[in-house]
Amino acid sequence: MKLCSFSKDGKSSYGLVNDAGIVDLGKHFEARTLRDFLAANKMEEANTLVSAEADYAFDDVDHDPVIPNPDKIICVGLNYHAHIEETGREITTNPVLFARYAGSQIGHEAPLIKPLESDMFDYEGEVAVVIGKQGRRIPEADALDYVAGYACYNDGSVRDWQKHTHQFMPGKTFANTGSFGPWMVTSDEIVDPEQMHLQTRLNGELVQDTYVSRLVTSIPRLIAYCSTILPLLPGDVIVSGTPGGVGSKRTPPLFMKEGDVCEVEVSGIGILRNPVRAEV
Repeated sequence: MKLCSFSKDGKSSYGLVNDAGIVDLGKHFEARTLRDFLAANKMEEANTLVSAEADYAFDDVDHDPVIPNPDKIICVGLNYHAHIEETGREITTNPVLFARYAGSQIGHEAPLIKPLESDMFDYEGEVAVVIGKQGRRIPEADALDYVAGYACYNDGSVRDWQKHTHQFMPGKTFANTGSFGPWMVTSDEIVDPEQMHLQTRLNGELVQDTYVSRLVTSIPRLIAYCSTILPLLPGDVIVSGTPGGVGSKRTPPLFMKEGDVCEVEVSGIGILRNPVRAEV
């Protein structure tokens, strides 16, 4: 299944995406949000609605981040060999983690906002992992059983602010700089997540191209590691890292600007597309 969050006429809901459009699951279940729906374990019931008549055309709603209100968004830095090499860093024994805030995210087709304070707004195409059930100290061998689904993510980064300190947070949480969508594909449809092909395009030009199998720290190990720190909850998001090819490491640098369009595509999932607007 493809599951999304959206707004229509000012009202937020969540739905099942089929060939005809969006089936509004908020009309069928008491859960108020997609996060609540996952926590209520309603996947099997929703699966009976896969062929139901759509309530809305997909392009006739405002798309919200797949999980608009996660308890936590855990991002992973320096998790592809090519990106480590281009930054001049070394491989670490354990993953490099930082947090992103829900308020910094937007959905599919919404504008990424280049902040007033910087002209160094960079793209980072990534695969997001959405947690489906609560777990603490999850064994790596069982980790994929805790995944509800996968989505595309653009961890838009304000590079000069990212470098203000040794901590990444300032450059990773500007308002409307990260995008998450267009939907999540449930894990039963992704037989082997390592075979997912991740590509990022800026104005149609391929700028990042990799496979999830090239992660330094695999998705199962990320889940095991993060769940050791604190319990993972339904709707939590792990953003697994960006490959080589980021704009800040190109010659000359390639940063996003007003009028650009950035796309993140993951095989088996789809394309997350966002125009870029300069804050005024």
